[in-house]
Amino acid sequence: MADYCTHFSCLLDVGTPDNAARALDLYNQLSEEGASEEPPSEAFLLSIQPEHGGTKLWMRDDDTGDPERLIQFVKRCAATFNLTGRWGFQYANTCSRPRLDGFGGGAHVLDLATGETVDWIYTDGWLAETLSDDGERT
Repeated sequence: MADYCTHFSCLLDVGTPDNAARALDLYNQLSEEGASEEPPSEAFLLSIQPEHGGTKLWMRDDDTGDPERLIQFVKRCAATFNLTGRWGFQYANTCSRPRLDGFGGGAHVLDLATGETVDWIYTDGWLAETLSDDGERT
């Protein structure tokens, strides 16, 4: 049996150490909401690491993580702390065994002020589209 995992590791600067501490509460609220979903959402790890400064949140997976849950959390932080600018992360989809559908990944960029997606890519969809179109974009 193969195990499928999604991996990521990224930072979000929330401006002040007080905001970083308050972000932990936002994370706990989001985790409680995710636990009530069917099926429950995969969590991710969150910490304030001294080597990244007291204003930056380090978000990463433990074994596997949910990029959509991460995006929801960043949007919540952005709205709560009035963050601006662009933020993004990339992720890798992996598999414990060789599978044709077992590997890929993507990246996502948000406008923190509006919460809107600036751009994103998912390599599985990109590869399938590129192969089916013989490499020509319309």
